[in-house]
Amino acid sequence: MPLLQKLIFKKQQEPYHKPSSIHFKNKHMQPFKLMLSIALTVSIVLASCNQAGKEGNSTLAQKKAALEKLTAQKTEAETAIKKLQEEINQLDSNAKGNANIKLVAVRAVQVQQFDHYIDLRGMIDAENISYISPRGMGGQVKQLMVNEGDVVKKGQLLLKLDDAIMRQSLTAARQQLEGIKTQLNFAKNVYERQNNLWQKGIGTEVQLITAKTNVEALQNQLKSAEEQVKVGQEQLNTTNVYSDVDGVAETVNVKVGELFGGMGQIKIVNTSKLKVKASVPENYISKVSKGMPVVVNIPDAGKMINTQISLIGQTIENSQRGFIAEAKIPYEKYLKPNQSVVVKILDYSAKQAVVIPVNTLQSDEKNKYVYVMEKSSDGKAVATRKLIVLGEVYGDIVEVKSGLTGGEQLITSGYQNLYEGQSVTTAIN
Repeated sequence: MPLLQKLIFKKQQEPYHKPSSIHFKNKHMQPFKLMLSIALTVSIVLASCNQAGKEGNSTLAQKKAALEKLTAQKTEAETAIKKLQEEINQLDSNAKGNANIKLVAVRAVQVQQFDHYIDLRGMIDAENISYISPRGMGGQVKQLMVNEGDVVKKGQLLLKLDDAIMRQSLTAARQQLEGIKTQLNFAKNVYERQNNLWQKGIGTEVQLITAKTNVEALQNQLKSAEEQVKVGQEQLNTTNVYSDVDGVAETVNVKVGELFGGMGQIKIVNTSKLKVKASVPENYISKVSKGMPVVVNIPDAGKMINTQISLIGQTIENSQRGFIAEAKIPYEKYLKPNQSVVVKILDYSAKQAVVIPVNTLQSDEKNKYVYVMEKSSDGKAVATRKLIVLGEVYGDIVEVKSGLTGGEQLITSGYQNLYEGQSVTTAIN
């Protein structure tokens, strides 16, 4: 018979004694009792399995049942060990103190300039953008004197339209004017002669009045003819199309032989005077006014421009439910009309503001609070809860109106699950 089986057999022949009453009177020895019981059970099971294997009576069900029993006993032992360790930690003051100290990071509460901005999307626009159009009805282009990209001056001739009909009309008006002038000179001569004869008593009064009437009628016709010549000249001038502003020919969408009637065919842009336009939501209508500081951020160029609001729109746009705000900016080579920018309107500023990172802020049902590190009466570093009243929030910082004065050691990391008076440390021991 194997030695293990002999020992088991001998143990079974001995009188049974209740182990708990003799060897395990202390409750803290219960886990060890369980471990001994598990070892004994394993020995018995192994012996049984070995005996059964020899006899050919072992079954799979029996082995599974034995495994389940061992697993249950192991779980019970581990639970008891864990509970016992917790009880030891509570009784051991040194172990308890070390377990409750929490590692945190701190930084001093800052007092600094705090600015709050209204961030909006905007675009650059030119103050002088002119869409060239003829003063008359337009017509066929006979000569084009500008190309896209050309720099043009105010009053510069850009193109000439077909003027054949206007020239003919002007020529006819001038000829008519010359004819009336000749008739008027003749009528004046006749009147002077008739008047001289009348002074000498020769002729009749009717002849004198008739001569005078002819002169006055021709004078009126002369004035009308002169006006017709002016109208003809003005119509002829409309065939010449001039630039109304200084700038650059951004668009020239017409060629010789084509009809020109305006409709944005020639666009002149003056970039020497630029402005930024942004739509401000209507809920800011009481906060935004003319003259407020503005920071224009041009992300594409990595530039910032400081300016101020120069114009506030007087109507609310139906599509965006906002009003237009404009700010003038100086010309720079990297600025183009219709370029997207970020418009930051300064609506609040405090020179000496207490500020903290917004991510350190915590709240409960009633209050907002943060944790700071302070020294307790025994000189240990502990976490102290500070109730605070907030001001404005911008970016990753928040203004504190009350509750902090500046200089406190604000806990910025590890503040989760802290409690009032908990011991903290800023270094790993």
